[in-house]
Amino acid sequence: MSTDSPALRPDPAGDPALRPDPAGDPALRPDLAGNPERDFVTAHRADLDADLDAWLRIPSISADPEHAGDVAASAEWLAAALRRVGFPVVEIWPTAGAPAVYAEWPSADAGAPVALVYGHHDVQPVTPEEAWTHPPFEPTRVETELGTELHARGAIDDKGNVAFHLLGIRAHLAATGRDTPAVTVKLLVEGEEESGSPNFPALLAERRERLACDVVVVSDTGMAAPDVPSAVTAMRGLADAEITLRGPGVDLHSGSFGGAVPNPLHALAALLAALHDDHGRVTLPGFYDKVRPLTDRERELMGRVPFDEAAWLAGPAASRAATGEAGFSTLERIGARPTAEVNGMWGGYTGPGHKTIIPAEAHAKVTFRLVADQVPADLGEQLRSWVADHVPAGIEAEVHVPEGGVSPCASDLDHPAMTALLTAIGQAFDRPADEVLFTREGGSGPEADLVAVLGAPLLFLGAGLPTDRIHAPNERVLLPMLHRGAEAAAHLWRELAAVPAER
Repeated sequence: MSTDSPALRPDPAGDPALRPDPAGDPALRPDLAGNPERDFVTAHRADLDADLDAWLRIPSISADPEHAGDVAASAEWLAAALRRVGFPVVEIWPTAGAPAVYAEWPSADAGAPVALVYGHHDVQPVTPEEAWTHPPFEPTRVETELGTELHARGAIDDKGNVAFHLLGIRAHLAATGRDTPAVTVKLLVEGEEESGSPNFPALLAERRERLACDVVVVSDTGMAAPDVPSAVTAMRGLADAEITLRGPGVDLHSGSFGGAVPNPLHALAALLAALHDDHGRVTLPGFYDKVRPLTDRERELMGRVPFDEAAWLAGPAASRAATGEAGFSTLERIGARPTAEVNGMWGGYTGPGHKTIIPAEAHAKVTFRLVADQVPADLGEQLRSWVADHVPAGIEAEVHVPEGGVSPCASDLDHPAMTALLTAIGQAFDRPADEVLFTREGGSGPEADLVAVLGAPLLFLGAGLPTDRIHAPNERVLLPMLHRGAEAAAHLWRELAAVPAER
């Protein structure tokens, strides 16, 4: 485990994540004096632990057809858990692929806003399984200086982030003395996010009326560090491509033909090397034409996030140096600027010993992360044009860009719902709302589809950390962060009730 992130101050009296921070002592803050939401979470943390222990044992790997039954079992488990918590409406929605789970708890208050929570119950594959310290589907608790870690595939991405809502809504009801939540709470938890959400847009279109809401709350992200209250405000989009270069019609003897005919692997290496210029900028024509520049305010807000680059390199990045587009900080590069990355390249002979050939073909997979105003569909023509201009004579190029892609998305920093979110997170950390920092998520998901179909503002409430090893062996979650997530959710339903409904 990496301990490079700022540590929670140790507290022998109990869970450090639920201890008041001296910098924001509730006794000195009338607005935070007394916290029944926290009291409930503290008293019922074992319920959250038990839920995760059961749910994480289900290997709901959506990318592997052999686990289709497990993905279905995961949906059934969540549906049963939501009914047990008290949701009066719980349904499993079939798709052309894996099932999604829908739940709804209407507020008894006339005109109450409607909040839709989005998450996913499928998980990434676990290969290489031998790299796991503990079996990936046997939840294991590890005590650390930051608190108890829970190790398992899906511990944070995304079952942990979804599960804290089960405790959070109970805490909200108990703290407010209500029989129904202060806002109508809906949940949509899909089963194919880790496979690119191929059937999610169709599901949204089909169920649009049922999903109508005033705000979308995405619980599939995290925070900057254990003691840094923060909220994600944007996610990047994604477009992918596969490039194939063909030279001779068959593999050739490198002694007889080397140096006399074009080598596809040489051409591919040169092509990919030319994907960036000397300043780290992507060289595709028109790639930056639609990029929305960062405002001075946005850069200032990102600059407030504490970031130790040396610790980041030694810890979660596991790298020797930072690099990227000139003129931007590392945090800006990974959250707010578009990128191009080579994900894999292959061709020729790679077995034991040597085989002296000029290969007939060479291949590469490339992905592009996109930011606000970029359109995934534009990448196809940009990449094909660029490849055509960069292959030498005698090399034939084929560029396959799948349709669709993922659009970027961003929150409205000035929307009243954002104020509600910042207030809720601040209360969970014993900080005022204006001390909650803004971060950006470098990854991608179907959040833009939610905004496009439902037309509601977007909020992000997640409890993950950069050190949680999502998509990697030994994925973990820091349980005190999930407890804070549950408390923040409990506060959020109360705070959102004061935001006028817009539908």
